[in-house]
Amino acid sequence: MLDALPLTVTLDDVLFCHATPRDDTEIVLVDSPFERWAEVLDGVVQDVVVLGHTHMPFTRLVDRRLIVNPGSVGMPYGTGGAHWALLGEGVELRRTRYDVEDACRFLTARCAYPEIEEWADFFVRNPASDAEALRVFSASVRGTSAT
Repeated sequence: MLDALPLTVTLDDVLFCHATPRDDTEIVLVDSPFERWAEVLDGVVQDVVVLGHTHMPFTRLVDRRLIVNPGSVGMPYGTGGAHWALLGEGVELRRTRYDVEDACRFLTARCAYPEIEEWADFFVRNPASDAEALRVFSASVRGTSAT
């Protein structure tokens, strides 16, 4: 089902995509150099681009274009909770806190995902910090080990 979805969607002149407008698995980070962002955004005409993939909330200006990563509701990096963005006259990055233990109990009781208890512990109970996630993602972009 997910493979059938378009790579990008534009609503109210805002471009939405998962990773980058050109690739659903490409990694670009808040601290990626301007040249990298220019390459990733080549051909994009919208002034606002909302993307994700790295699950870390941030906003960044790239050559007059606002880049928004709202974070993640279910697999956040940085801090726990459900991360999301409110778009309007500006952008507000928001976080909704929830009962982590209740969420883990719900997941382990209802999800058939293999190793769900370990997954819930890592992503819900003890999400990686933004520094840890950036180190790992940066190493994968460079093709080196993050250990």
